[in-house]
Parts: sequence; C-alpha cells; structure tokens
Amino acid sequence: MKVLAIDTSNYVMGVSLIDGNTVVGEIITNLTKNHSVRLMPAVEQLLQECSVKPKELNKIVVAAGPGSYTGVRIGVTVAKTLAWSLQIPIVGVSSLEVLAANGMNFPGYICPLFDGRRQQIYTGLYTYREQELQSVKEDRIILIADWLQMLKELGQPILFIGNDVEQHKDTIVEHLGNQAVFALLTKHNPRPSELAFLGLQKEEQSVHTFVPSYLRLAEAEAKWLESQKK
Repeated sequence: MKVLAIDTSNYVMGVSLIDGNTVVGEIITNLTKNHSVRLMPAVEQLLQECSVKPKELNKIVVAAGPGSYTGVRIGVTVAKTLAWSLQIPIVGVSSLEVLAANGMNFPGYICPLFDGRRQQIYTGLYTYREQELQSVKEDRIILIADWLQMLKELGQPILFIGNDVEQHKDTIVEHLGNQAVFALLTKHNPRPSELAFLGLQKEEQSVHTFVPSYLRLAEAEAKWLESQKK
C-alpha cells in the first residue's frame, strides 16, 4: 500500500511516501516560508523522485492539528483535494501524536507540546505499550502551570518533546524537577514517515466530513462570537 503523508501544522513542512513497511522517500524543511507555496511542489518532487504516479497512491494521511491555524488549513486542504480527486481514503492524525512518536524508546510518559501563547500550550500525554503509541491524556490547550501540576501528581518520569519546549523549560523544571526529561534537539521535529505509519493504524474518514483539529477558535472567530453576544 502506497501512502502519502503531509504535515504543515507547524514551521516544519514534511511530506513522506511509504510502501507497506518501507519508507520510500521524504522531504522535510524547517523554514519560515509559506507552506502554501512550497507544499505541492514538494509533493510533486517526492513522487517524481520515487517514480510513483499520483494514481498509484492508495491513501492520504495528514497531520490534522493542533498547530498553526494557517499551516493546518493548508495541509488539510491539499490532503482533502488529493484524496477527493484520486478517489482514495484520507486519514487524519493528531500533530501532537506524530511528535510524541519520536519518544519510542523512552520508558515513561511522553509529553509533546506546541506553544499556545499567553502561558498556554497545546499538549497531550502519551506512552508506548507493547511498542504501540497510546494516548494517556487527550490533546488539549491548557495553562502550562495547570498542566504541570497534573503531571507532577503522576510521579513518573516525563519526556518533553517539541521545538517550543525550550521556551518553557525553566517553568517545567521549576514544577517537576528531576521528573522532567528533555529530548535531544534532533528529536524535536515530527517525521512525516512516522505520520504515515500512524495513519495506517487509524480509521479512514470521509473526505467530505473530515475537518482539522484546532482545539480552540482562531482569535478572529472568538472576537466575532463575543461581538454577537453583545
């Protein structure tokens, strides 16, 4: 089964092609440039270099959020368009889950996070059981102090992973001390190939009803709803 995976949910843009259990190829960039300009050329380049035609694809997997509102929309829109035009299934995977997959060999809990501004973070809690990544606490946006208090009560080592961990590191250490473990820099970026393999384990979704997972309203939407109440 040939699966194309797409992740534009944050600064890192990644596309990957797998065939069964084999990674055929992937392209990863970490540039502050518009994903809308670079995504389709990256997909075309990947397929050409792997000698695979679009009609040979069997499934599209996309990072469904949370993350950058614009980035998530771009990835999901392209994924839905490809799935619809090729008449193949689409599968959405949590962007946090993809990041957590980098902690495969950690013997404890895995906490991926993205900064959510105003002392909030997008996060969740995962662990590997019998080599399968499982969710312990569902994805959410939460004040970091509240989240760390919840984690402290677990009394277990926790691996923090993500490009935004560094800006919250002092707060994490203050609350958790030696309970907190920090991933190496090389493990901070989600891999689109991991996204593809995770997608193989997920239920296929209807291209017409599939929507991103933002976890909160965009600021403009929130302000509009507030104005309607007044």
